[in-house]
Amino acid sequence: MTAPDLAPPRTVGGVVAVWVLAALAAVLVGAFAPVETRAVWMPVALGVCVIAAFAVQLALGRSRGFIERVAASVLGALLVMGFIGVGFGLSVLVNA
Repeated sequence: MTAPDLAPPRTVGGVVAVWVLAALAAVLVGAFAPVETRAVWMPVALGVCVIAAFAVQLALGRSRGFIERVAASVLGALLVMGFIGVGFGLSVLVNA
């Protein structure tokens, strides 16, 4: 018999950690990848973020809300990388 959590631990930190990883990955891809291969490396970086989202949520050890937390992590990572990617794309257009 297990006792219910009286005050469940916050799980927002794991979600935000994946968003920060996505921002760092997008900036690194934008800074170091050649312009013509950025569109190839961004999905690779997003794949790393998906794996990291699963790893972080599995490390928390909470089953309740697992799918929602992973979905929020991946969707947030997609949006963060999308905004940063749009910024790099606009900078290429302006410099052209």
